[in-house]
Amino acid sequence: MLQVCLNGARTGADSGAVPLSPAALADAARQAVAAGAQDVHVHPKTPCGQDSLSPRVVGPVLEAIREAVDVPVGVTTGAWAEPDPARRAERIASWTVLPDHASVNWHEDGADEVAAALLDRGVNVEAGIWAGTTAAARFAASPLASRVLRVLAEVIDDTDPTTAPTTARALLTELARTPHGRPILLHGYDGGTWPILRLADTLDLATRIGIEDTLHLPDGTPATHNAQLVTHALKLTHAGRGR
Repeated sequence: MLQVCLNGARTGADSGAVPLSPAALADAARQAVAAGAQDVHVHPKTPCGQDSLSPRVVGPVLEAIREAVDVPVGVTTGAWAEPDPARRAERIASWTVLPDHASVNWHEDGADEVAAALLDRGVNVEAGIWAGTTAAARFAASPLASRVLRVLAEVIDDTDPTTAPTTARALLTELARTPHGRPILLHGYDGGTWPILRLADTLDLATRIGIEDTLHLPDGTPATHNAQLVTHALKLTHAGRGR
């Protein structure tokens, strides 16, 4: 499975390719799915470009994207959008339009509380396990581990293309000690994005690509839109070669 991550915490200051408004996100999703993406992950943003969990921000983004594509659509619940875990859970309870899934970073305080709030509303959970954090251990101890939709094995801090795959393998080894029984989506960030995408393909794991993870094509050329990244990702994977 190839997921497209449309924007992440990036803003227009990072690149003109970052979609921000509901209309821009819907158009980016439409193009990315047409190029072959099978799932969408998005960070709904306020008009000033800040990630938000407000129902007045999340709802319009989900509605716009769903008018454009017929694949699962998920959102972030990152602490940078709402630092207080209790407030994060309250925001989720107030959503008037529900995503198909939402990511929960297990190294953040209140991860179990936030995940429970999502599950209570019938929203699937992607468990974000960041390499180099306490996330894997905390997830292993969570009573919700077996209930998540998938585990996101995320190499965020190691962006060196030569070392990121080794960091990814170490994270996968750590996750293998947790009997969660859930599928894994493996991805990297910035310089580690493309090497880890190739590793995920080698290991037959789901992966993702998009402006959130990288602003560059495999050859270092700046990406102009998410669909371009999806196209290149599929060229590098067995899925794109028709396996």
